[in-house]
Order: sequence, then C-alpha cells, then structure tokens
Amino acid sequence: MFEVLPYLEPDPILGLSAAYKEDSNAAKIDLGVGVYKDEHGNTPIMTSVAKAQKILLERENTKSYITPQGHQGYIDNMLSLLLGEKSPVLMADRVAGVQAPGGCGALRILAELIARSNEQARVFVSDPTWANHIPLMSSAGLQLETYPYFDKEKAGIRFDAMVDTLKTAGKGDIVLLHGCCHNPTGADLTNEQWDVVLELAQERGFTPFIDVAYLGFGDGLDEDAYGIRLLAENLPEVVIAASCSKNFGLYRERVGLAAIITEDAKTRDIVQGQIQSVARGSYSMPPSYGGALVDIILSDTSLKKEWMSEVNSIRNRMQSLRTMLVDKLEENGAQQDFSFLNTQKGMFSFLCITPEQVREMRDKHSVYFVGSSRINVAGINQQNVDTLARALVSVL
Repeated sequence: MFEVLPYLEPDPILGLSAAYKEDSNAAKIDLGVGVYKDEHGNTPIMTSVAKAQKILLERENTKSYITPQGHQGYIDNMLSLLLGEKSPVLMADRVAGVQAPGGCGALRILAELIARSNEQARVFVSDPTWANHIPLMSSAGLQLETYPYFDKEKAGIRFDAMVDTLKTAGKGDIVLLHGCCHNPTGADLTNEQWDVVLELAQERGFTPFIDVAYLGFGDGLDEDAYGIRLLAENLPEVVIAASCSKNFGLYRERVGLAAIITEDAKTRDIVQGQIQSVARGSYSMPPSYGGALVDIILSDTSLKKEWMSEVNSIRNRMQSLRTMLVDKLEENGAQQDFSFLNTQKGMFSFLCITPEQVREMRDKHSVYFVGSSRINVAGINQQNVDTLARALVSVL
C-alpha cells in the first residue's frame, strides 16, 4: 500500500540542521533552527520554569487525563496575559478557548473550526509568512490567498500594497496576522498600522486570525499585545493562536492556546463545544505538563515577576545582538546598509541577500540559515559575530 507514496524532500530547516551537524568546521555557525540560545549556544531552562517544575512535582498526585479543554487556570491566565486582566471581552464572557499541543496544534484545530464554520473561507497569509502556516491551513481544506508584506529591496513592510489586497477580503474570509515579531522577517506593524487593519476589518467584515508565538520578545509583554487587544475589543470575532514555546522556553513540552472571541456569550458556549469537538477528533486530550507549569508561574506573583524579568532579559539581549552585528558589519567594511536589523524585532530577521549568497555563506564559510535569508538572531554570540560579519561581507 505505502509503496505508491511519492518521496518527499526533507523539510528545509530540518535538513539544514542535519547538514550543520555533519559539518566538521569548528567555526561553523547555526542561524537556522528557531530556538532561543544563550551566549554558549544552549537553550536554557528559565529559572522561573525550573522553580515551577519543583512545585508541580510536589503538588501533582495523579497521571489521569486532565479535562478536554485543558487546565482552566492555564487558559484563564493566558487569556489575561494576551487580552489584559480587565479585558472587556473577558468580562463579557465572550472568549472560548482550549489548551492545545503547541502553537501548531492551536493553528490546526482553529483551521478545522473555521472549515466547519465556512468551507468556502479564504485565508489570507502574508508574503512571506512562517512556512508551516501553509500546510497547517491548507490541510484543513481552506483556500489560501496571500497579501504583500515585505519588500527585500527596501527591507521594509509593503503596507500600502497590503492594504490594497486586504480591501478584497470580505465577510467569511480570514486574515492571518502575526501578533508581534513577524516570522520570518522581524518586521512588525506599527500601532498606527494596526489601527488601519482594524478599520479595514470593520469596513470589509473579514475575521482576523492572530498568531502570537513571541509575546514579550518585541517591545514588551503589554506593548506586543497592542494589535491583539485593539482588534479583540473592537470587533465581534477574532481568532487567536498562542504558543508558550519561546517566551517560556517550553519548546519540547508543546504548550499552546486556541482562543476565539465571539459576538456574545451565547455564541461563546456554542464555539466552546465545537472547538472541544475538533480537539477530541484530533488528539483527544491535551498534554498536561507544560500547561500546568505556565499556570503555576502566572498564578504566583513572585514567579510571574521573575518570569517577566527573564523575558525582558532575553528581549534586551537579542536587541543587543542585532546592534553588535550591525556594528561588526560596518567595521568590516560592508557597503550595504544593514541598519534595518536594528528596527526589526524578535528572534528572526531577513538579511535581504540572495539565495546564491546564502548558499555561499554555507558552502564557503559554514554559516547555516535558510535560503530566504532568514536568520535566527539568537544564534549570534560574542564568539562568532566577527566570523559571521567577515563571511557576510565577503559574499557581498
């Protein structure tokens, strides 16, 4: 039976990781896989998470299933973090939500829910967008469209072109937006541009679908939530997929949230039953461990404060890495202006170089990142930044 299946090429990022491991160059640099790394190249366990693990070990007294929607404390705390503790939509009981296995799990079950609601729904995604958005949406049977987003030549957002395209979206359509720290470009909408998106949604009637995987890595936890809260408080419907992989460092625990803001509390009850039904048909019950840790951290004033401090430190470090790289490129005589890196946010940036130059970086200098020129800024450190800058200047 299975011999009829066609061969599929390895995922580009996973293939890149394998090539990096096989490279014998002691000075090789990995800027590909999207995980946070410290100065020594490790993905650390956050101190607040380590403390929460000890608390959970002492507190947990069963390995039975948790409830189908997940830890309610986790859901409530995450919604407060995203929407604000005094969010009017929370107070009006207009939000349905379930704990999902990672941000990917949240995206997929939300896509399935959208397909249940409207099989003809079009989902508009940014060009470019995170590569996995495409299979996660399309495998639910949804029709995909793109809207212009990033101009490599100008290293900036094509906002006018984006607006023109979104004017063609209408009621029943979905517009997928990155809540902050756009992946792969690092170029975020300004607050004023979010205001324009709101006006478009009100005028055209489309439903925003916000994917937020890096809350706190852009400008701050509250600052990064501007677009989410703006749309949530001013539209009848908003779909949200959130991940705790990055800002809690819980990559392997697969902790996500799927949330839907509905027009009223009655619709919320209907949607809550439907999203739980979708989840039941996908993975039955959510994993417990990671969600329990997040619940412990966000429910404890001291731990939450410590976690927020750690997020701030990660964000500030990544911004300093951007500045350091720009400075080193200038020191090494780069003719191209890379100052745009300092305006981009989060873990990722486009270097805005050609695929041929990306290959040369890998083949001649053992610097690994994907062909689009997206780099993981967190892969830079004090030990490799000079090598990286020299390599980049040489291929330019």
